[in-house]
Amino acid sequence: MPRTLEGGLDGQDLTLAIVVSRFNKRLTERLLGGAQEALAKHGVDPERVDVVHVPGSFELPLTAQRLAETGRYQAVVCLGCVVRGETPHFDYVAGQAASGIARVGLDTRVPVIFGVVTADTLQQALDRAGGREGNKGFDAVLTAIEMANLLKKLDAL
Repeated sequence: MPRTLEGGLDGQDLTLAIVVSRFNKRLTERLLGGAQEALAKHGVDPERVDVVHVPGSFELPLTAQRLAETGRYQAVVCLGCVVRGETPHFDYVAGQAASGIARVGLDTRVPVIFGVVTADTLQQALDRAGGREGNKGFDAVLTAIEMANLLKKLDAL
């Protein structure tokens, strides 16, 4: 029978960083609240969590890279919100944030989690920041905990 490896949701021994965009602050504060709720629910010591604020979602990848490169964190969570407007700005910011965050994880071998809400309307964003679609900040922390625990198991192979 094949061996199955999975990460668990026990965050007791983890040190995490959360990078939060100030742009669309009304929404990103809700995402951060959801993230903090998930941290508490899954046993992550608040003293082992650093929260870093950046101007916007475009700045998330560089900051995540610097944090991941320290070797201090088992995962970095990136939280932001980009709502489509009347110009192509949405496409540039959302696309570069997504590809940059993915690249940082691959380059540093630290889980860097994409917790950026990308929405066509303000209502869609609100729905994903604690509304009827849940809280993507909460979900991003769950992913970070699971991936950090999975990579610990993989490193032990």
